[in-house]
Amino acid sequence: MTETAAAETYTAPPPAPGADRYPSLDFADSAIVLPGGHRVDLLGTPESATRWLVERGLAPEGARLWEFCAERLRSLRAPVRDLIATRVDGGPAPEEALAAVNEALTRVPTAPLLRWDAAEGPYRAVAHPATEVVDHALGILAADAADLLTSPDAERLAACGSSPCDRYLLRTHPRRHWCSVRCGDRARAARAYARRTRTGTD
Repeated sequence: MTETAAAETYTAPPPAPGADRYPSLDFADSAIVLPGGHRVDLLGTPESATRWLVERGLAPEGARLWEFCAERLRSLRAPVRDLIATRVDGGPAPEEALAAVNEALTRVPTAPLLRWDAAEGPYRAVAHPATEVVDHALGILAADAADLLTSPDAERLAACGSSPCDRYLLRTHPRRHWCSVRCGDRARAARAYARRTRTGTD
């Protein structure tokens, strides 16, 4: 099955714990490895990348991305994943990953602008200039990744412990190391099988 075919037939699991609070964690998890080694990339085409951004409020309805825009999103995802992996593993952060996130952070302002409605008065709203949709999204995702990695929540970051899944999550329990019920069931089944195998060889 090709990656495109897998994307068409596979129902993505719900967001990993923590992804609802940190868009950057959801961003890092937007490429999913399926049982059997198949891979689904939720940013794999301009259409799917647009849908991903719109569904998370990072692009306006009616936005249209081109392939080079989707590639820019995928290009930032890899450094964000590297930095999360480094935080989980306790190793030194790759300089190129830090540089990529910092470049996205400084590219555009991400503060909501002050607007004025004739009936309701002043309010704050994030601008979505048509020519800067991707820069805007990259800036927000980079800022969110920096917030996550420097927050107390970073201590709860973990990699899903159910192979072949490679998503990251925020642990909701010290013993939880899987990103979904499906992965938890698979991990428990694998442990039960390993115990039966050991008992049989003994």
